[in-house]
Amino acid sequence: MARLADPLPDLACTASDVGQQIVRWLAHLRAERRLSPKTLEAYARDVRQCLMFLGQHWGELVTLKRFAALEPGDIRAFMAARRAEDIGGRSLMRSLAGLRSFARFLEREGLGKIGALGAIRAPKVGKSLPKPIHMSAAKRFADASERAGEDREPWIWARDAAVMALLYGSGLRISEALGLKRRDVPQPGAGDVLVVTGKGNKTRMVPVLQNVLALVHEYVAMCPHSLPPEGPIFVGARGGPLKARIIQLVMARMRGALGLPDSATPHALRHSFATHLLSRGGDLRAIQELLGHASLSTTQIYTGIDSERLLEVYRTAHPRA
Repeated sequence: MARLADPLPDLACTASDVGQQIVRWLAHLRAERRLSPKTLEAYARDVRQCLMFLGQHWGELVTLKRFAALEPGDIRAFMAARRAEDIGGRSLMRSLAGLRSFARFLEREGLGKIGALGAIRAPKVGKSLPKPIHMSAAKRFADASERAGEDREPWIWARDAAVMALLYGSGLRISEALGLKRRDVPQPGAGDVLVVTGKGNKTRMVPVLQNVLALVHEYVAMCPHSLPPEGPIFVGARGGPLKARIIQLVMARMRGALGLPDSATPHALRHSFATHLLSRGGDLRAIQELLGHASLSTTQIYTGIDSERLLEVYRTAHPRA
């Protein structure tokens, strides 16, 4: 497992007991909550920024005892200072979530109850609805012949087409597709399910279309590098694990050729998978399971579903007395 970078630089404004508890809190989140390294680093950064602000705001060293005496006005001042630096609502919301998580940890450890954080409302965040790619354009991303004029080896065209077919055909995150091992992908006709590892190392089963499997195995047959069962099925030009950045660059070139906006990213193919399923009558709860979302509300936003569509589902599906 990737190790978290040192979370304690630039904490001259805090006492050593605070730094020690930050390390213990992050270790707890990593072991018990199984948060990703990126989330842990973001939480550590947010709490560090708040502690640095409080040290300057109070004009004294931040100790656990002083931190436990935090007042709502202190948090509001911190949030206002961050807004003045043009920090957006989503980042502020994450900062507040990190601070609340740290406060809950301290409370469980018997190191003080910090009620001030519960008195602060989360900042308002405008909904940024996903922009799905039109169905016909999404299919073209998985067509290797679209890139026939590029000066790249044909097996690389086939590889990129197979990856994008998985993003659109099974709704995978790019990290999930690139994390597949060769043994994870059945031969065409020998299976129709993938077991993928998503956020928090949680696994889920997703269906895979036979034509998508055919694209994957067409790439495997053309690949000049060894692809052992335990190794990644998608590799780079030199045989190492394929990087997400490569697929992002491929999509950037292709969307230019297809006349699509900058919003046509690898993640937009996943958006499109969900939205197109829903538009054809797919069940929202089933789509939630396929995407690996912990919350149905996330899926609702993700697919751009509105209240009228939910009411329609309710009216057609609810048993009447």
